[in-house]
Amino acid sequence: MSLQVCVLASGSSGNATYVASGKTRILIDAGLSAKQMAIRLGEIGVEPESIDGIWVSHEHTDHIAGIRLMQQRYGIPVFANQGTYEAIQSSINAAHAKKNSRGNTAPHTVQSSPFVTGSSIIFGDLTIHPFEIAHDAIDPVGFRIESNTCALGIVTDMGKATALVRHRLSGCHAIIVEANHDEDLLFDAPRPAFLKQRVRSSAGHLSNIDAARLISECAADTLEHVFLAHLSSDCNTPDTALRTVASQLRLDGLGHIKIELTYLDRISAVWQRT
Repeated sequence: MSLQVCVLASGSSGNATYVASGKTRILIDAGLSAKQMAIRLGEIGVEPESIDGIWVSHEHTDHIAGIRLMQQRYGIPVFANQGTYEAIQSSINAAHAKKNSRGNTAPHTVQSSPFVTGSSIIFGDLTIHPFEIAHDAIDPVGFRIESNTCALGIVTDMGKATALVRHRLSGCHAIIVEANHDEDLLFDAPRPAFLKQRVRSSAGHLSNIDAARLISECAADTLEHVFLAHLSSDCNTPDTALRTVASQLRLDGLGHIKIELTYLDRISAVWQRT
């Protein structure tokens, strides 16, 4: 087995993806509770204790909510760049101070091994390359993950598709990409104007059509599978996201690419390539 992928959760309230090769098992983010993480891993026959590392894309709560307890309960190493790690610890300290205003106990910490954005790391039999993306976080990254001759790209929470992003996704066999919102549904959504502007900004989130164009630009001859991630609950629908992306791919002669949805309340389909 070269790679196996399952998106355990994806949405504004929690994000986590399981990636495995023949010898190595990792999570990209852990934005669910530790209990939910264990339940969803169990649905694909994986024990939490068998996870070799959690790799963090950025510090927003929907990507890190379960990290501290996953590390404490199961001894899983955490990997993040320095800016993200400092932001994670600051968030933990702030939450602890709010709960414990008298300061009777020390805040919990997350032990993290740093990586450098833009530098590849050999981790077990995986090669993991974190790369810069545009989002309103301290130092957010996407990931390109390779095992033998198979490559996976992961880009969520991203306001625009840069040349670097397109470069890192080119040649992948599978991509997990954000299709956050439909422009018309976002316009009509009962949200404050400043939140709509944040979503539309270059540090916000990708629309369905922007996701479709990015997929087409990166497809090459290798791409066979796409997961649409981080769909907004009030500015998108699964049918809208699928229809928009599939229509664009057909127009570009890429109708053979399989498109899967991801979900907040349940795991996705499992993709694997041998």
